[in-house]
Amino acid sequence: MGNSNEVMMLDRSIPLSKLKEITSIVMHAASADTFEQALQRIADATRELVQARYAALGVPDGHGGLTHFRVSGLTPEQIEKIAHPPMGRGLLGAIMEERKPIMVNRITDDPRSSGFPHGHPPMDSFLGVPIKVGDELFGMLYLTDRLDGESFSQEDQWLVETMAGYAALAIAGRNLHDKNRQLTLLKERQRIGMALHDGVIQSLYALGMHLDMIRTRTDVPSDTFKPVIDGLNGVIEDIRDHIMNLRRRDNENWTYRALMEDVVSHLYIPQQMRVVINAPDRPVPMALEDAESVCMIVREALSNAVRHAGACTVTITVWYYPDSLKIIVTDDGEGFDFDALTKNEGLGVRNMHERAHLHGGTLEVTSMVNVGTTVTLLVPFQSPESGFNA
Repeated sequence: MGNSNEVMMLDRSIPLSKLKEITSIVMHAASADTFEQALQRIADATRELVQARYAALGVPDGHGGLTHFRVSGLTPEQIEKIAHPPMGRGLLGAIMEERKPIMVNRITDDPRSSGFPHGHPPMDSFLGVPIKVGDELFGMLYLTDRLDGESFSQEDQWLVETMAGYAALAIAGRNLHDKNRQLTLLKERQRIGMALHDGVIQSLYALGMHLDMIRTRTDVPSDTFKPVIDGLNGVIEDIRDHIMNLRRRDNENWTYRALMEDVVSHLYIPQQMRVVINAPDRPVPMALEDAESVCMIVREALSNAVRHAGACTVTITVWYYPDSLKIIVTDDGEGFDFDALTKNEGLGVRNMHERAHLHGGTLEVTSMVNVGTTVTLLVPFQSPESGFNA
């Protein structure tokens, strides 16, 4: 080591001051209250560390979309103007496929680039690295455009790779937490199943014996069946309570992404159709009834795309804000004449509007023939934090 202010690692020379800064950043991220906040802090800190204009951290879902997506350097107003979040294609897709760092001086010159969505700010240079442990890919961390206008350097890449390593630990820890949560829910299902077996089934058995005894008698007063009926009603209430308790506990563990995946899983999706879900894997701060209504609207929109649109790809995107939730369902199908359709109340549009209005929300449907259809649902609710997620 020729300089006491540098640390040599596999021919990598990183100033000691940078390592101290990274240590401080990691401790700050580890103290985050939520997983989303930890990812946001890593994205923010990496951008500051490298002095880049923009940074982002994405976690793929394994199906072409992103479970989490945190951006740094864009204002909420800029984010809202972007037509859709990254779809896991282009250079991001290359990182996921090749699982190695990518550094280019001009994004548009790289053959792997797939361009930017409408409303996306211009970006020139690119540095992205995979977030992984061994061969397991957890996501990607990338930056665009250094503030000084220079190209990204090898030192920049090493710094970003170091931050990606800490991000991998955070994501792996979250995955372990999710598995433990699922195990807890499974145990709760088993407990309720045993309660149904030991309590409700025994009650039904006793009522059955009572009915059998009454059947053998000839002089049966008219009010004889009242206690049996009351008993059956009580059993029904017990079952309803058990089910509602399970659904309530289930709802506590629902995430935006899990809700959308559940909607998709209950529909027949043709083999030639691709459904992409861009939704955050974070708890849904909504009442059970509101969440169910949101899912019914999304289900109707998705069902229309499956049955009528002739689409190749349907994309479900979830955005959440401090006081509202926005869900956009877009397909690349045949589209339709919306004015003609609404006169005949086709495709359940009126029902979707009424359901959204019932919960204080709004629904907008736009369509162009041979282009596709977009259904945008906006529902108000109270949430402690907001974000751009996909």
